[in-house]
Amino acid sequence: MRAVVCGAGIAGLALAGCLGRHGWDVVVLERAPRPREQGYMMDYFGPGWDAAEAMGVLPALLAAGYTVDRLSYVDDRGRDRAGLPFARFAHAVDGRLVSVMRPDLERVLREHAEGLAQLRFGRHVVAVRPRPGGAGAVLDDGTVLDADLVVGADGVHSAVRRSAFGPEERYRRWLGLHTAAWVFEDPEALREIGSRFCLTDSLDRAMGFYGLRDGRVAAFAVHRAAGPSLPADPRAALRSVHGSLGWIVPRALAACPAADRLYYDQVVQIEVPRWSTGRVALLGDSGQAVSLLGGQGASLAVAGAWLLAERLARAATVEEALAGWERVWRPVVEEKQRVARDGAPWFLPSTRTRRLTRRLALRLAALPGLDAVVTRGIVGRAGGDIHALAEA
Repeated sequence: MRAVVCGAGIAGLALAGCLGRHGWDVVVLERAPRPREQGYMMDYFGPGWDAAEAMGVLPALLAAGYTVDRLSYVDDRGRDRAGLPFARFAHAVDGRLVSVMRPDLERVLREHAEGLAQLRFGRHVVAVRPRPGGAGAVLDDGTVLDADLVVGADGVHSAVRRSAFGPEERYRRWLGLHTAAWVFEDPEALREIGSRFCLTDSLDRAMGFYGLRDGRVAAFAVHRAAGPSLPADPRAALRSVHGSLGWIVPRALAACPAADRLYYDQVVQIEVPRWSTGRVALLGDSGQAVSLLGGQGASLAVAGAWLLAERLARAATVEEALAGWERVWRPVVEEKQRVARDGAPWFLPSTRTRRLTRRLALRLAALPGLDAVVTRGIVGRAGGDIHALAEA
């Protein structure tokens, strides 16, 4: 059996390694000329933890990850206004949590897939041609790759989805935000951040910072925007929106790189009524994006990929596997999408009242008996038992 996986991100690499271990001939196509260097620090927990364990990559993931001591919301002078020890979050998910940079997670998954799949960088799909018993992937150079299964794991702006399911606007739910991520060097900022995750305690916009082991600082920004269209100059837009914030924000904005080295995009969810048509399927953000507000996008991508590979290995036909995978996995994804939408006003408050409520909730989380309630409310449900879902 042959699979063409479009996208060498988290979902695509995870699926490639899993399918390869089940004996599939897998080709992974990635538009970018090389592995991406941009991306967020992510808190990895939930069903993806079990999937990483089953895949055998959990030790490498933990080695690549970071231990964060505290979540701190800080004012314009860097003073802690509210926060919570990260151990509280870890306790809420039974200690199965690690913080990891997106490029590092992709590296772990890429190393797992090497030898099990062909990875082709600098190539992408421009069209998908379904056929009885399979599909053809038309590449940008005119080549057509025939396969028993074509999987679009090419993100929220998926070319596979556009070709096989229709235009992006049909499935995109914009959440009113734009976001960005980059890394920069600032030894003084690194000392101030320490082993914390620091967020500005601001309204309608926020910047967050992690210290990295290579001596750099990872920054991300999120703000409310008038519309989903992206600015012509993302760096100028970030400086305009966030420039009046204090503490280390001005230095981070001064170090913000040009567009080709900056991650900048809409904050969206993708809701597709069916995740497959014939032998063409959508995986990860291309069909099930929960957005950064959901907090488990990477975990769901890995778990969804592992589960899809397991269903394909056990089912009599590809169509049966795709239908069974969607039947058991869709409720998990939709619940997490709902949690993300409900949590948006607290993630980025627009009023002082909501900001005060968030501060109060974090203080309550320090009280015995309430800590589990509050932290579970923040992290949401971890998700289903993926081993049971593989059998269901």
